[in-house]
Order: sequence, then structure tokens, then C-alpha cells
Amino acid sequence: MSTTSIAKSDYLLLFRGNVWDRGLSPAQLQKVVSDWMAWFERLKAEGKCVGGHPLEDEGKVISGKQRAVADGPFAESKEAIGGYFYLTVADEKEAIEIAKQCPGLEYGSVVEVRPVADECSI
Repeated sequence: MSTTSIAKSDYLLLFRGNVWDRGLSPAQLQKVVSDWMAWFERLKAEGKCVGGHPLEDEGKVISGKQRAVADGPFAESKEAIGGYFYLTVADEKEAIEIAKQCPGLEYGSVVEVRPVADECSI
């Protein structure tokens, strides 16, 4: 009996923009949060999402040869990463189709689809 293995690819969905909820009523906000959680739970149940979390608006940024530490990321930045999902899917096309389902897109969020490298190329 032969067992055929289907190769899977790992992708991160990075959710950019952390001011998408401005101007939403409490009822609208609750609906988006519920839709988001239902989407996440469905992807987990289907075995396509390994995990994911929202990120806090605070943190530190380390940069330069001197390893300078500064406050960041900046909460008002529309480029800030608000969270991520870690996907294991067939290919980039499937990752993109999943990203298109993001409930936050209707409210100004941007979803970045990034392949996870097998190893560091440095």
C-alpha cells in the first residue's frame, strides 16, 4: 500500500493597519470581531491555520549598528502590523484566496501574504 504525501507550504498573513475600527458602532465592532473569530476557527478546523494572534500596539524597535532601542511600533501608523495567521496550505494561490476572506478588508485593513522560508538565507 502506497502512501502519497501532498506537499504543503507555509505562509504568514500579516494584518496591516490598526485603525480600521475607528468610527464603528459597538454593534458593528462586535460583528466584525465575531466574523473574524469565526473565520479563524473555520480555518483551524480545516487544518489550514496553525495559529495566529493579534499584536499589542506597544513594543520596541531595535536598529542600527549601536542596537538603539526606541519605542514602537507606532499605534497611529496605518502600516503597523496588527496581527497574523500562520497558514499551512497547498500553495500561494490558496493563501491568497484565504486572505481575500479577511473581514477587516471592508474596513481598511490590508493583508500581506508572505511565504515562510525553509531556512535563513543569510
